[in-house]
Amino acid sequence: MIMQKVALAADGSHELIGTSVVNRNTAHASISEIERVPLAHFAWFVVAYNVAVIVWGAYVRATGSGAGCGSHWPLCNGEFLPTTPQTQTVIEFTHRVTSGVSLVLVAILLIWCWRRTTKGDWPRWSAVAAAVLLFNEALLGALLVLVDHLGGLDRSTPHALFLCLHFGNTLFLLAALALTATWISSGGRRFSAVRTPYLTIATGLGLVSVMVIGMTGSLASLGDTIFPADSLRHAVAQDFSSSSPTLLRLRVLHPIAVVIGSLYVLWLLQAFWRKRERSTWMSLLPVTLTGQIALGAINVILLAPVWLQMTHLPVAEILWILLALASADQLFASHHSGVPPSRIASTGVSWRFGFKDAGHISRRGGPSS
Repeated sequence: MIMQKVALAADGSHELIGTSVVNRNTAHASISEIERVPLAHFAWFVVAYNVAVIVWGAYVRATGSGAGCGSHWPLCNGEFLPTTPQTQTVIEFTHRVTSGVSLVLVAILLIWCWRRTTKGDWPRWSAVAAAVLLFNEALLGALLVLVDHLGGLDRSTPHALFLCLHFGNTLFLLAALALTATWISSGGRRFSAVRTPYLTIATGLGLVSVMVIGMTGSLASLGDTIFPADSLRHAVAQDFSSSSPTLLRLRVLHPIAVVIGSLYVLWLLQAFWRKRERSTWMSLLPVTLTGQIALGAINVILLAPVWLQMTHLPVAEILWILLALASADQLFASHHSGVPPSRIASTGVSWRFGFKDAGHISRRGGPSS
């Protein structure tokens, strides 16, 4: 009788201990979830904000407002706050202010990611890459002003090449920010690299081809702004005339790049459609690609009005982000760890290539005990 009572008491104590462990682990998981969701929302906000800043930068170029602050940087016409009411000055100064805010937001994202992740977590390093690329973006913009490349609208070939470099850096920046937001939002998923040389090379070349679309598109847009045509026939004649400026003859590269880049998108769609698990990003790609091609055709027919350029560019940026995320899904297989968050929090399981489960992040951002 006494032994039976002792056994029952022992079983009860084990149940209480087990219940307390589960409750403690559940608390860890809920705390980490509360911390992760705001960070993910903030990361996506930073992505959207930078898209808006880039679109406004294109508006600066399309309206010829790049010289609105003169040859001064970071001051505007030698003043901290410009007092001249000229429209070009307001447009250029607004772009500088919004770009400065972008630097602050990305710095906050980097610090927040660094505190909420641990060594080896992918969001940490993609946030670092985004900060470096944004700093380079600001440096390129400053150099454009300091070397007086923005006086009026520079028609030289070096300026066109410099514009391509700037736009390429912009695309890398958007990809780094979007990957940071996606990996933070992944929660309990881990990632493993797909080490297939063919797949890696094909994906890399495909992304480069899409980047070339954006670069040649920026050149075509610059040519439309500097050398406006009065009719579609005149615009086509300019593209193939030997007497036309180099910038106009380069416009023909854009539709060629669109055809090549579209082949990569079709290949990517075909590769994902053969899989049982289809990426969320892939379902949005066909619609976005179709809309972008339609906007490009209308842009040519209507001789590239500013409002249509401002519509064409954000769709192009969204298409690039979707392609970058879909390509990442192609290169890095993501799957759930199969270990409950409470178990991860109690055992301290971690992965070399991946974002740890949300339960593995404590209130202070370090590994939970």
